[in-house]
Amino acid sequence: MMIKIYSIILCIFLILRVSAEKKPNFLFIIVDDQSPLDLKIYNPRSILDTPNIDRLADEGMVLDGAYHMGAWVGGVCTPSRHMVMSGRTVWHVPDKPGRIMNPHVTDPKRVPPDLAQYSLPAVFNRAGYDTMRTCKNGNSYDAANKLFTVRHDGTRRGGTDEKGSHWHGEQVMNYLVDREKSKDTDPFLIYYGFSHPHDVRDGKPELLKKYGAVNHLDPVNLPPTNPRQPPLPVNWLPEHPFDHGHTTVRDEEGVKGVWKKRDERTIRNEMGREFACSENIDIQIGRVLRKLQEMGELDNTYVIYTADHGMAIGRHGLQGKQNLYEHTWRIPFMVKGPGIEWGSRVDGNIYLLDVLATLCDLAEIETPKTSEGKSFKPVLMGVGKKVRDVLYGVYCGGGRPGSRCVKKGDWKLTQYEVTKTGVKHRQLFNLKENPHEFMKEHHDPKVVAMTGVKPTTKQVNLAGDPGFADKLKEMEALLLGEMRRLDDPYRFWNQPGDGLPIPILKEKVKKPSKKKSK
Repeated sequence: MMIKIYSIILCIFLILRVSAEKKPNFLFIIVDDQSPLDLKIYNPRSILDTPNIDRLADEGMVLDGAYHMGAWVGGVCTPSRHMVMSGRTVWHVPDKPGRIMNPHVTDPKRVPPDLAQYSLPAVFNRAGYDTMRTCKNGNSYDAANKLFTVRHDGTRRGGTDEKGSHWHGEQVMNYLVDREKSKDTDPFLIYYGFSHPHDVRDGKPELLKKYGAVNHLDPVNLPPTNPRQPPLPVNWLPEHPFDHGHTTVRDEEGVKGVWKKRDERTIRNEMGREFACSENIDIQIGRVLRKLQEMGELDNTYVIYTADHGMAIGRHGLQGKQNLYEHTWRIPFMVKGPGIEWGSRVDGNIYLLDVLATLCDLAEIETPKTSEGKSFKPVLMGVGKKVRDVLYGVYCGGGRPGSRCVKKGDWKLTQYEVTKTGVKHRQLFNLKENPHEFMKEHHDPKVVAMTGVKPTTKQVNLAGDPGFADKLKEMEALLLGEMRRLDDPYRFWNQPGDGLPIPILKEKVKKPSKKKSK
């Protein structure tokens, strides 16, 4: 009898030990071009329905201070996704082969030539994980993407299951079914990427109808009005009041359905299309979460939801992602998984480039030596509220040096300089008092009549206010310090040159022509 009891106890002990030693799984969900302000989680005014994303927030942690560090090219996705994969800062990541938009890309000390071998899939492959990826094609880190053991990429921005987000969902569902059939018990890392809500925002008919939108293709006439459409963003403007550095980029002039227009009918229709695409993404996320639950894997899986960067769509009179306003610099970010308190919420002050270090920390894998990110595992586990005090942002894909921002506490400074047009401009915002970064143009009665929001007298750009001269000086010094620390190769009119060379860029590098054999 005692032997039998001892055997039962031993079995229980072994089961618990194996369970304790089992590595966690990861489902990393990343969407393309989504402002956190699209989601009710960040913006109660939004009408977008995302029950599955809401569930992640309810059963996990929402980070209010999550950012992408920026970009040195109009295709903001490219540096953003390189940072996700490599864990390196914006001036220390490679560009597409055959192009030099980051002046440091040819410096092996700043951009290691073998960096892909220390990227997210490479690190997790070596740690014994099964790695799988589905996402869009292009504007990404292809050398790292190739290292996923299973890869099904394809750009899907259509309004049908085969040509839209359902296709990405199907790749993950098929992968999970295959694991079931083969009785695969290895831990997994799934990179679950979507091509939407990036334009062209061709939504499914039933979801377009829900949000009162149409796939508008007429550049001459305006789309129809519909009361079901989302309202104008609170910080909408009919145009941006100054040259922010890239007014002619495709996102600002060439998006089908919008083009150069910023009128109410165009913007509300495009927001409806954005929401239709985003709700479809939520549906695909729900399919995968239910499958993981059926497989008994969900409780041991960290589910991360984020975007590569935000988006304007009418906010501040802009349409694209080539700016540093909060709606575009910030990203949605939430995590559900073992050890994370349900319904918790923190600032975090994280960058997308912190993902690699954090996932390694959660999996108890050594973080690669090339990583420059900070693990925010302590924040996820309830130890601390943020990983850094100061945040830096850059956009210089058009006119240079372009725009830079720095944020500390409630204060944010954004600085602009475009050498070709002579623009020199500064914005100082107290984000606690002015979270939407209202400017004097938002106080125009015609704008107030359109948005229904009347800013307070304190909700303006404070850079020219003598009462905030000391704060402006403090933030300018902080910005210069971050630019130096992060190897920013440019300087502004009001900064020391630091003896930096003039950056040399090559948008396209010609490949040597092959000699024809005689």
